[in-house]
Amino acid sequence: MKYQCGIFDLDGVLVDTAKYHYLGWKKLADRLGFSFTEQQNEALKGISRMAALDLLLKMGDMNEKFSEEEKEELAAEKNQYYLDFVSQLKEEELLPGVTELFERMKQANIKIALGSASKNARLILERLHIKDYFDFIVDGTLVKKAKPDPEVFTLSADRLGIPYEKCVVFEDSAAGIQAAKTAGMTAVGIGTRKNLPMADYICSNVGEFTWQ
Repeated sequence: MKYQCGIFDLDGVLVDTAKYHYLGWKKLADRLGFSFTEQQNEALKGISRMAALDLLLKMGDMNEKFSEEEKEELAAEKNQYYLDFVSQLKEEELLPGVTELFERMKQANIKIALGSASKNARLILERLHIKDYFDFIVDGTLVKKAKPDPEVFTLSADRLGIPYEKCVVFEDSAAGIQAAKTAGMTAVGIGTRKNLPMADYICSNVGEFTWQ
Protein backbone atom coordinates (compact mmCIF):
# COMPACT_ATOMS: atom_id res chain seq x y z
CA MET A 1 0.00 0.00 0.00
CA LYS A 2 1.23 3.50 -0.80
CA TYR A 3 0.52 5.79 2.11
CA GLN A 4 -0.58 9.32 1.28
CA CYS A 5 -0.51 11.12 4.62
CA GLY A 6 1.35 11.19 7.92
CA ILE A 7 -0.54 12.62 10.89
CA PHE A 8 1.61 13.63 13.84
CA ASP A 9 0.78 14.15 17.46
CA LEU A 10 2.79 17.03 18.92
CA ASP A 11 3.82 16.45 22.51
CA GLY A 12 6.39 13.67 22.82
CA VAL A 13 6.48 13.04 19.06
CA LEU A 14 7.80 16.24 17.45
CA VAL A 15 8.97 18.00 20.59
CA ASP A 16 9.19 17.06 24.23
CA THR A 17 6.68 19.59 25.53
CA ALA A 18 5.21 16.66 27.49
CA LYS A 19 7.73 17.52 30.20
CA TYR A 20 6.32 21.06 30.36
CA HIS A 21 2.78 19.68 30.71
CA TYR A 22 4.02 17.54 33.58
CA LEU A 23 5.72 20.50 35.26
CA GLY A 24 2.57 22.59 34.83
CA TRP A 25 0.32 19.92 36.37
CA LYS A 26 2.86 19.30 39.15
CA LYS A 27 2.96 23.02 39.97
CA LEU A 28 -0.85 23.04 40.21
CA ALA A 29 -0.89 19.87 42.35
CA ASP A 30 1.77 21.34 44.65
CA ARG A 31 -0.34 24.47 45.11
CA LEU A 32 -3.40 22.36 45.89
CA GLY A 33 -1.41 20.39 48.45
CA PHE A 34 -0.87 16.92 47.00
CA SER A 35 1.98 15.13 45.23
CA PHE A 36 1.98 14.27 41.53
CA THR A 37 4.61 12.03 39.95
CA GLU A 38 5.94 11.52 36.42
CA GLN A 39 4.51 8.00 36.51
CA GLN A 40 1.03 9.37 37.27
CA ASN A 41 1.48 11.87 34.45
CA GLU A 42 1.45 8.99 31.90
CA ALA A 43 -2.33 8.76 32.34
CA LEU A 44 -2.75 12.43 31.37
CA LYS A 45 -0.97 12.16 28.02
CA GLY A 46 -2.94 12.60 24.83
CA ILE A 47 -6.25 13.68 26.38
CA SER A 48 -7.94 17.07 26.62
CA ARG A 49 -7.02 19.63 29.25
CA MET A 50 -10.31 19.29 31.17
CA ALA A 51 -10.16 15.47 31.09
CA ALA A 52 -6.57 15.65 32.36
CA LEU A 53 -7.62 18.03 35.14
CA ASP A 54 -10.38 15.66 36.25
CA LEU A 55 -7.86 12.81 36.44
CA LEU A 56 -5.38 14.95 38.36
CA LEU A 57 -8.03 15.99 40.90
CA LYS A 58 -9.11 12.35 41.34
CA MET A 59 -5.50 11.45 42.10
CA GLY A 60 -5.54 14.07 44.84
CA ASP A 61 -9.01 13.01 46.07
CA MET A 62 -10.26 16.51 45.24
CA ASN A 63 -12.56 15.90 42.28
CA GLU A 64 -15.73 16.70 44.20
CA LYS A 65 -14.28 19.79 45.82
CA PHE A 66 -14.54 22.19 42.85
CA SER A 67 -17.42 23.52 40.77
CA GLU A 68 -17.22 23.44 36.96
CA GLU A 69 -16.41 27.16 36.95
CA GLU A 70 -13.59 26.62 39.45
CA LYS A 71 -12.27 23.74 37.34
CA GLU A 72 -12.10 26.06 34.33
CA GLU A 73 -10.03 28.46 36.43
CA LEU A 74 -7.70 25.64 37.53
CA ALA A 75 -7.25 24.51 33.93
CA ALA A 76 -6.43 28.08 32.90
CA GLU A 77 -3.94 28.34 35.77
CA LYS A 78 -2.17 25.16 34.64
CA ASN A 79 -2.14 26.39 31.05
CA GLN A 80 -0.46 29.61 32.10
CA TYR A 81 2.24 27.62 33.91
CA TYR A 82 2.68 25.59 30.70
CA LEU A 83 2.85 28.69 28.48
CA ASP A 84 5.49 30.19 30.77
CA PHE A 85 7.65 27.11 30.10
CA VAL A 86 6.83 26.92 26.36
CA SER A 87 7.66 30.60 25.79
CA GLN A 88 11.29 29.59 26.40
CA LEU A 89 11.11 26.84 23.73
CA LYS A 90 13.98 26.81 21.23
CA GLU A 91 14.30 25.24 17.78
CA GLU A 92 16.99 22.89 19.12
CA GLU A 93 14.31 21.16 21.23
CA LEU A 94 12.78 19.61 18.11
CA LEU A 95 13.15 15.83 18.56
CA PRO A 96 15.69 13.89 16.45
CA GLY A 97 14.89 13.20 12.80
CA VAL A 98 11.76 15.35 12.49
CA THR A 99 12.85 17.76 9.74
CA GLU A 100 14.63 14.95 7.87
CA LEU A 101 11.44 12.85 7.83
CA PHE A 102 9.37 15.86 6.76
CA GLU A 103 11.78 16.54 3.87
CA ARG A 104 11.52 12.92 2.72
CA MET A 105 7.72 13.12 2.90
CA LYS A 106 7.64 16.30 0.83
CA GLN A 107 9.86 14.70 -1.82
CA ALA A 108 7.54 11.65 -1.93
CA ASN A 109 4.44 13.90 -2.13
CA ILE A 110 3.10 12.52 1.17
CA LYS A 111 0.88 15.02 3.01
CA ILE A 112 1.83 16.16 6.51
CA ALA A 113 -0.85 16.89 9.11
CA LEU A 114 -0.96 17.62 12.82
CA GLY A 115 -3.41 15.83 15.10
CA SER A 116 -3.02 17.32 18.57
CA ALA A 117 -5.34 18.03 21.48
CA SER A 118 -3.17 21.02 22.40
CA LYS A 119 -4.75 24.46 22.03
CA ASN A 120 -1.22 25.87 21.95
CA ALA A 121 -0.08 23.74 18.98
CA ARG A 122 0.31 26.58 16.46
CA LEU A 123 2.38 28.63 18.90
CA ILE A 124 4.69 25.65 19.47
CA LEU A 125 5.08 24.92 15.73
CA GLU A 126 5.99 28.55 15.15
CA ARG A 127 8.54 28.50 17.97
CA LEU A 128 10.12 25.41 16.37
CA HIS A 129 10.00 26.92 12.84
CA ILE A 130 8.23 23.89 11.34
CA LYS A 131 4.69 25.25 10.82
CA ASP A 132 5.16 25.66 7.05
CA TYR A 133 5.70 21.92 6.57
CA PHE A 134 2.09 21.16 7.47
CA ASP A 135 -0.66 20.74 4.88
CA PHE A 136 -3.31 20.80 7.61
CA ILE A 137 -3.27 21.45 11.35
CA VAL A 138 -5.84 20.03 13.77
CA ASP A 139 -5.48 21.36 17.31
CA GLY A 140 -7.61 21.61 20.43
CA THR A 141 -9.55 24.57 19.01
CA LEU A 142 -10.99 22.45 16.16
CA VAL A 143 -12.08 19.25 17.90
CA LYS A 144 -14.78 18.55 20.47
CA LYS A 145 -13.92 14.95 21.30
CA ALA A 146 -10.70 13.91 23.04
CA LYS A 147 -8.59 10.87 22.21
CA PRO A 148 -9.23 7.91 22.23
CA ASP A 149 -12.01 9.30 19.99
CA PRO A 150 -10.44 9.45 16.50
CA GLU A 151 -11.86 12.88 15.56
CA VAL A 152 -8.46 14.60 15.85
CA PHE A 153 -7.11 12.30 13.12
CA THR A 154 -10.16 11.78 10.91
CA LEU A 155 -10.66 15.54 10.58
CA SER A 156 -7.20 15.89 8.99
CA ALA A 157 -7.83 13.03 6.57
CA ASP A 158 -11.29 14.34 5.68
CA ARG A 159 -10.03 17.88 4.98
CA LEU A 160 -7.16 16.54 2.86
CA GLY A 161 -9.42 14.07 1.04
CA ILE A 162 -7.33 11.02 1.95
CA PRO A 163 -8.81 7.57 2.84
CA TYR A 164 -8.17 6.62 6.46
CA GLU A 165 -6.41 3.39 5.51
CA LYS A 166 -3.79 5.45 3.62
CA CYS A 167 -2.89 7.50 6.71
CA VAL A 168 -0.09 6.80 9.17
CA VAL A 169 -0.43 8.24 12.68
CA PHE A 170 2.62 8.97 14.87
CA GLU A 171 1.72 8.88 18.56
CA ASP A 172 3.35 8.49 21.97
CA SER A 173 0.19 7.89 24.03
CA ALA A 174 -1.98 4.80 24.42
CA ALA A 175 -5.10 6.96 23.90
CA GLY A 176 -3.68 8.26 20.61
CA ILE A 177 -2.75 4.80 19.35
CA GLN A 178 -6.26 3.58 20.19
CA ALA A 179 -7.74 6.55 18.31
CA ALA A 180 -5.67 5.78 15.21
CA LYS A 181 -6.65 2.10 15.25
CA THR A 182 -10.33 2.99 15.74
CA ALA A 183 -10.13 5.14 12.61
CA GLY A 184 -8.56 2.29 10.63
CA MET A 185 -5.24 4.09 10.28
CA THR A 186 -1.75 2.61 10.66
CA ALA A 187 -0.34 3.49 14.10
CA VAL A 188 3.35 4.15 14.75
CA GLY A 189 4.11 4.25 18.46
CA ILE A 190 6.91 6.55 19.58
CA GLY A 191 8.13 4.84 22.74
CA THR A 192 8.17 1.21 23.84
CA ARG A 193 6.07 -1.86 23.05
CA LYS A 194 5.34 -2.18 26.78
CA ASN A 195 3.71 1.27 26.93
CA LEU A 196 2.08 1.11 23.47
CA PRO A 197 1.06 -2.54 22.91
CA MET A 198 -1.60 -1.70 20.28
CA ALA A 199 0.80 0.09 17.89
CA ASP A 200 1.48 -1.45 14.47
CA TYR A 201 5.11 -0.31 14.61
CA ILE A 202 7.37 0.98 17.38
CA CYS A 203 10.16 3.57 17.02
CA SER A 204 12.12 5.38 19.70
CA ASN A 205 11.78 8.57 17.63
CA VAL A 206 10.28 9.58 14.27
CA GLY A 207 13.75 9.70 12.70
CA GLU A 208 13.87 5.88 12.86
CA PHE A 209 10.77 5.50 10.70
CA THR A 210 11.07 4.61 7.02
CA TRP A 211 8.11 4.49 4.63
CA GLN A 212 9.43 1.22 3.16
